[in-house]
Amino acid sequence: MGKSSGFDLAVFGVKAHLTSISATNAHETPAAIRAALQRYSLWSWQHDTDLSTLVAADFGDVENPDSPEGEAETAQLTARALEASKLAIALGGDNSITYAVAKGAADFLGDISKLGVITLDAHHDLRDGVSNGSPIRRLVELGVDPTKIVQIGIADFSNSPEYADLAKELGITVISRSELRSRSPKEIWQQAIKIAGRDGAKIHVDFDVDVCDRAVVPACPAAAPGGISADELRQFAYLAGNSQNVVSVDITEIDATVDAADQRTVRLAALLILEAAAGLANRA
Repeated sequence: MGKSSGFDLAVFGVKAHLTSISATNAHETPAAIRAALQRYSLWSWQHDTDLSTLVAADFGDVENPDSPEGEAETAQLTARALEASKLAIALGGDNSITYAVAKGAADFLGDISKLGVITLDAHHDLRDGVSNGSPIRRLVELGVDPTKIVQIGIADFSNSPEYADLAKELGITVISRSELRSRSPKEIWQQAIKIAGRDGAKIHVDFDVDVCDRAVVPACPAAAPGGISADELRQFAYLAGNSQNVVSVDITEIDATVDAADQRTVRLAALLILEAAAGLANRA
């Protein structure tokens, strides 16, 4: 890793929203997540960890990421953030940013074969075209080995059989939402990093927050009743931050302008940053 600037954590915003399948103001969300961070302390009781020991930096925002030029800017910013830190966290924006952020991680690594991908998502994101429904297909087309892609939380009645068949055909590992009823997040995560990190690959993790139950993420338009809990998602964020081979993370699909009055969705997003940071602080 670069560490040229000595940062542990680098955060930046990617204000993607124009190619979303459904209308969204997700470009307003990075600022809302930053504001929500001010509501929390830096102390984790569970992990006996004070995040003030970490050195973090905000790398600003990509203001206009919804174009080839904007995606190139996003990839370049991701690579710069990784050069300067141990873990880069991109704040979306819609889920289209996963393509450019993961590409930036691959550019930093210097070889697309060195990158694996884990998604926490209700959807396969294998659509045609360029949208928040296509980043995984685009990454496969870019050269990411689909057998190093793991999708956690895929929901019933939220995907077409054609995309489910395509995921199987490509060799993507799918861990459905129902598996979390009988297996712990830690157990599932250990399976995921073993697959995505095969042959020493580094990993990008996509937290599409619509993987959660709609009751806890009202600002995620595509979330359905019966998704995973906020607590489960927070556990996965800690595990991602704690994993040596995870280099980058994105948090996507929140439209802060339609959140509940108590801001429960953006506050969860802020906690995902803090959980990942706590995991990073406790890396072996």
